[in-house]
Amino acid sequence: MLQFYNSLTGRKEEFYSLNNSQVNIYVCGPTVYDHLHIGNIRSLIFFNLLKKYLISIGFKVFLVVNITDLDDKIIQVAIKNKSTEKQIADYYKKQFFYLLDKLEIHGIDQFPLVTNYIDQMISYISLLLEKKYAYLTNEGVYFCNNNIINYGCLSGQKINKLYTNINKKNVFVKQNSEDFVLWKKTDIGIRYFSPWFLGRPGWHTECVVMIREIFRNTIDVHGGGHDLKFPHHENEQAQFMASDGKPLARYFMHIGHVNYHNHKMSKSLNNVVLVKDLLTEIKDSNIIKFLFCHFHYLKPINYTQGLINEIKIKYFKMLKILNKVNFTIIINNFYNYEINKIYLKQFHKFMKNDMDTPNIVTLIEKILKNIFKNISNLRVLSELYYTLIYILNNLDISIILNNVTEQMIEYYYLWQRAKKLKDFDQADFFRNILLQQNFI
Repeated sequence: MLQFYNSLTGRKEEFYSLNNSQVNIYVCGPTVYDHLHIGNIRSLIFFNLLKKYLISIGFKVFLVVNITDLDDKIIQVAIKNKSTEKQIADYYKKQFFYLLDKLEIHGIDQFPLVTNYIDQMISYISLLLEKKYAYLTNEGVYFCNNNIINYGCLSGQKINKLYTNINKKNVFVKQNSEDFVLWKKTDIGIRYFSPWFLGRPGWHTECVVMIREIFRNTIDVHGGGHDLKFPHHENEQAQFMASDGKPLARYFMHIGHVNYHNHKMSKSLNNVVLVKDLLTEIKDSNIIKFLFCHFHYLKPINYTQGLINEIKIKYFKMLKILNKVNFTIIINNFYNYEINKIYLKQFHKFMKNDMDTPNIVTLIEKILKNIFKNISNLRVLSELYYTLIYILNNLDISIILNNVTEQMIEYYYLWQRAKKLKDFDQADFFRNILLQQNFI
């Protein structure tokens, strides 16, 4: 049985798609005002993996990740750099796509931009005003949470005390403390004409409108970082209930934070680990995916240099073993492509149990131990090798092994011949070449 933890209900539930085998997923993506840190990328790696696995077991998946290219943070960076918002957003969009390519995150089907949906957002806000779920003030258009009976069902937040907020100029701002802006009046940054005044849409409205425009219905999965559960996803859900009278998503899935030495990773604290810098350090992007697999997606990760060093050692040790086994299989011309049924069953059992990747890491370690035990048994060795490659591929970890050339094969036989002739200098020469490639 396939089951995932649903933030909406607070428990694991059997997963089924709303439309036969079609699964629609929307994930809140980056605000393009700076380089991404590893906390930003964790959810994208997870949902890319989720799509890959769902497809492997028979589903059709459409995965959307939005790009917020209109935001106060972008405006602040533009002012600081004496540039335009578009120039800042365009630059960091390019950096974002460059990272996706480096990380081999190729499963995202659409990247909607906030700035391409402004007219639809204005129409949507007009609809909420018409339905009496929104009201106009001198400062903006606000959503009235008091009209949503089940507000807080996602995050567990409760509306306790309602009050009218009057500012010093006696300008009516909000009816209730929990109300949030749909359209913000502003004199700073990019502004758009609307029936009310120059301004721009609120963050929570941006995403719900893009979901509505792209999917036209309740989606199967809405995802993002754990910090988005409230208020962002809660407020999206409230708006969709108001406009369409049904839930925004069947399942809400939230990914744990990545902390730095037990502190929240934050640019203001200057303790972020940028993905681009980490890739420069570790060389192989698979190490980041392998790191995340060691932790359940719901759980936070406490990032330290010691942790990444430990994962690097484990990963390269595994790579060394795979290179050696692959070379052994080729040298002996023994190809048993059969997958071990017991390990395969365990793999799917763990994946179907809320994407339990930590137990799959334990399974990988068990297979590696069995490889050592069966290093002379070609049939078993080959089976274990292809089983491990299958599991890694299904974790979206695409292993690239060293190329076994005809010359390397020749070196192997020259090494064997030199050993037989007790020509130790020649034997050591060829042995060192093979060792450098992790072939022996």
